[in-house]
Amino acid sequence: MADNTVRYGIIGVGMMGREHFINLSHLRSEGVAVVAVADPHLPSQRLAQDLAKSFDWPIQVFSGHRELLDSGLCDVVIVSTPNMTHYKILMDIINHPKPHHVLVEKPLCTTVADCKEVVDAARKRPDILVQVGLEYRYMPPVAKLIEIVKGGTLGQVKMVAIREHRFPFLVKVDNWNRFNVNTGGTLVEKCCHFFDLMRLFAGANPVRVMASGAVDVNHKDELYDGKVPDIIDNAYVIVEFENGSRGMLDLCMFAEGSKNEQEISVVGDIGKGEAFVPESIVRVGSREAGRDGVQTIKAKDDRIKYDGLHHGSSYLEHTHFLAAVRAKGLQAPAVDLQDGLVSVAIGVAAQLSIERGRFITIEEVKGEF
Repeated sequence: MADNTVRYGIIGVGMMGREHFINLSHLRSEGVAVVAVADPHLPSQRLAQDLAKSFDWPIQVFSGHRELLDSGLCDVVIVSTPNMTHYKILMDIINHPKPHHVLVEKPLCTTVADCKEVVDAARKRPDILVQVGLEYRYMPPVAKLIEIVKGGTLGQVKMVAIREHRFPFLVKVDNWNRFNVNTGGTLVEKCCHFFDLMRLFAGANPVRVMASGAVDVNHKDELYDGKVPDIIDNAYVIVEFENGSRGMLDLCMFAEGSKNEQEISVVGDIGKGEAFVPESIVRVGSREAGRDGVQTIKAKDDRIKYDGLHHGSSYLEHTHFLAAVRAKGLQAPAVDLQDGLVSVAIGVAAQLSIERGRFITIEEVKGEF
């Protein structure tokens, strides 16, 4: 192994952990190697070992994250464990004597309080980079729409509407994702991605949130240790931002009959842009030119070597993170801990709004930014 090789460890090698493994294998020519994995689940360990053999990458396998950290083998760790474990694992990484840069899967943590503790702890470790896995920013049509918005083509953003109509939650190890106590709730677990995008498009922080949602179709006939899943499968969420912009999420997780899984609309005072995933189409038009002036753009990114589960966004996420690691403190992570914290805060506020039947202010769940 070359001296300049960046050595990765993956903590949690379930579905997403193995997806990260495959993405990193496509960065091998960039001086990347996966050298260790940690997971207490033996079937996941075996699947990771099979992957490693297929890539001709010798790895060490640990049952726990502390053993991986203590091994001193890794420069970077990927945290892709169940949501409710993120806080403890992140605190152990941040407080470990050896610095490890971290890419943590979304959501950062399941509660705002845990997120804030991680943020505060990380501030005391300037030798560690922490990036949050809000990789939807990198999907080619979404990235193109971000570029259009930031370029001023639409003017001052006033409204952001995101529709996700998709299939139900997948089965995960020990069915951990079937309960709010483990996931933080659907609007934290899944939708932190979309709240992150809303904030990015609006260019402002959220003020208050109103939501309506329920468990109407999915998982109602499932039983785990005598308990029926409580994760909602559909919701409408309205987010108001401090600059007057508004965002709206339309979530349905029993909508397999959809051409696009995500449809994103951003409307400014002079134009409108839309992005469609997985169709990978962007449409942009202006008030002045009207309907006849709408342009359709096929979005693609030739840098992507592996599409994977998220249309190449995880691959691009890794390239950005690797660049930040190699910059040795001169480049900040593209998606930082504050981004992770605010996306969780909006999701928590939305979950509370459904529970309490009223607007929830971000101050109620988060305090000062």
